[in-house]
Amino acid sequence: MIEEHMVMTGRLLGAVLAGGLIGLERSYRGRPAGFRTHTLVCMASTVLMLITVYEWQWVQEHAPDSIRMDPTRMAQGIMTGIGFLGAGVIFKEGITVRGLTTAASIWITAALGILIGIGFYFPATVTTGLVLLVLSIFRWIESRMRVQNYARLDVSFDRGTDVDEQALRDELTRGGFDAKLMDWRLAETGEQVEYGMMIETAQPANFSRLARSLSANPKVRRFRIVPTGD
Repeated sequence: MIEEHMVMTGRLLGAVLAGGLIGLERSYRGRPAGFRTHTLVCMASTVLMLITVYEWQWVQEHAPDSIRMDPTRMAQGIMTGIGFLGAGVIFKEGITVRGLTTAASIWITAALGILIGIGFYFPATVTTGLVLLVLSIFRWIESRMRVQNYARLDVSFDRGTDVDEQALRDELTRGGFDAKLMDWRLAETGEQVEYGMMIETAQPANFSRLARSLSANPKVRRFRIVPTGD
């Protein structure tokens, strides 16, 4: 009995270590689900798997022939239930969706808890290292990749002094942008014409230059640039 208790304690401490390491990285990045959240998720998954691993101690000794438990069903329940917690850290700001990486880290942390709970220490250790690699080194690689950057641009002009579509597209092209999905709207007061579009550029610094250019344009009454991102 003491040996079994030591094994349970060791697995719970392993869950604290694995979940804590991943949570520390998320806390360092300033994410709302960080150190404590990931640690608790990993511990909870481990505890629930311990229930099935040691089910013979609390079920089968009372009814050994009539009750059998399937440990895989507990794992399925854990991974299904963790989706609600993951969904809670995903939020939408305009056209930007944030929190996807944190939700994925919570999901993999739950899987780590399952591995530790059933005593699969080797795959749990390797997975923990790979998760930390993806969250740190891959972030460094991603920041140095040449990628296309997108933003939503809304700009308003006084009616009668507005710039036509082609002139606006030409100005964006000179600034290093490609305008897509342009739409038009007349303000409710009928005094302003509003253009809305997705813009694309290979240089994120172009957004600040565009903001300065629009601010200096006396015809522009209002504008808004909302970059997309994770």
